[in-house]
Amino acid sequence: MERRTFLRGAVIGSSAAAFGGTLMRGAAYAAPAQPGTGPYGALGAADANGIQLPAGFTSRVIARSGQNVGSTTYKWHSAPDGGACFADGTGWIYVSNSEISPGGGASAVRFSSAGAILGAYRILGDTRSNCAGGKTPWNTWLSCEEVTRGYVYETDPYGVNAAVQRPAMGQFKHEAAAADPVRKAIYLTEDETDGCFYRFLPATWGNLSAGTLQVLKAGTATSGSFTWADVPDRDGSPTTTRSQVSGAKKFNGGEGCHYANDTVWFTTKGDNRVWQLNVAANTYELAYDDSLVPGGAAPLTGVDNVTGSSYGDLYIAEDGGNMEICVITPDDVVAPFLRITGQSSSEITGPAFSPAGNRLYFSSQRGTSGSSSAGITYEVTGPFRV
Repeated sequence: MERRTFLRGAVIGSSAAAFGGTLMRGAAYAAPAQPGTGPYGALGAADANGIQLPAGFTSRVIARSGQNVGSTTYKWHSAPDGGACFADGTGWIYVSNSEISPGGGASAVRFSSAGAILGAYRILGDTRSNCAGGKTPWNTWLSCEEVTRGYVYETDPYGVNAAVQRPAMGQFKHEAAAADPVRKAIYLTEDETDGCFYRFLPATWGNLSAGTLQVLKAGTATSGSFTWADVPDRDGSPTTTRSQVSGAKKFNGGEGCHYANDTVWFTTKGDNRVWQLNVAANTYELAYDDSLVPGGAAPLTGVDNVTGSSYGDLYIAEDGGNMEICVITPDDVVAPFLRITGQSSSEITGPAFSPAGNRLYFSSQRGTSGSSSAGITYEVTGPFRV
């Protein structure tokens, strides 16, 4: 099926009320969703892993912090965070960050074509609070440090090449990255209450050792047009990168970031919003804002990591909230896809689809105990729309 972009003015799965900005093409709002909970139906009772899923879906535990992964001797890292999947012959690899400091980094799990765990290994070590990141078109994983003047590290999910620090991509409180092969850009979020949204233009596409770091400039409104301006001093000292360009638009706690079809979606946790950039037209608007949902019935709270499916659905993990991964469909239904029970002191991180699109990986960063040493990484299999 042809990939579609999300409309503006999202609709709650169980409400007839629309909200958000005016559609850029002047069209009417999307039709109100029918009563229900989204494309997969209602969530069932919690399974043996404490996960509520729609009918037809099943879960399994892939790894637990401090314990051997499958039958391997590799112990899974603490505080699993951002992640991505990579094709590996007939199988695939899931990469996961570790958001601890010191001793952060990233690890990988290798799967067979049938989903059996074949191995697990470290791909990055001795870094700080590796939160989210992003996958590149040349099959590397960008692991981002969520610390003041943090770095982006380019890592090899296959475990062959050593990780490389990429200072050209700027030193700030990095969160997520998303690659745009059309404009040959990497978009970057910043986890500060007055953070900015950036793009990095490599001097040579596929080589992140040199290039131009830019920041998005726009007004204070929630929709409009934007431009890009060069960041003069990318190392952020003595003046932080977010404070160097007059007119740089501020975002309240940048989190997950996803690119598809000339569109970038990113989340801001401070105001619980999902932003949508049309990077072909250089316009922006809100795709979701829980403060505009009538009656306090927002289905998505604590927005964090984000990924997309080949069908066009957007999956957003909650940091807190109801411990849900929610889906925003191409026709603007917002609804829970899954819920983790008994882990209210945790957050959901690292959602990523296998190459075939029929398995979703994610983690509960602090598990049932609320400790970073108790993280759990899961896989959900089922009839995802592809």
